[in-house]
Amino acid sequence: MNDDRLSRVFAALGDPTRRDIVARLAVGDSTVGQLAESYDVSVQAVSKHVKVLEDAGLVSRSREAQRRPCHLEAEVFDLMTKWIERYRMAAEERFQRLDTVLADLSESDERQGEAS
Repeated sequence: MNDDRLSRVFAALGDPTRRDIVARLAVGDSTVGQLAESYDVSVQAVSKHVKVLEDAGLVSRSREAQRRPCHLEAEVFDLMTKWIERYRMAAEERFQRLDTVLADLSESDERQGEAS
């Protein structure tokens, strides 16, 4: 996943309405009209939110007769998770090194206290 796409994904998820749409689509596919029923905004406004999610690769739309259901593209979350996990692991390693340093300092303080 290139940085530009990753930026679009995180930007798309930065809006609470879009996060809610993603949560609803995680349960099952819905049309824009069905999604709009839950919000106090126009169908056009929800359609714009869906378009942002679609441009980020989080949502796709198919055609079923007269319907155009929106579908959550869950594999994008796998890519995001890998990106986040890389930095989580680096932070965890830093915390483990800090724990070691603090433990060494604590042992040193205890030895100095016994020597007094």
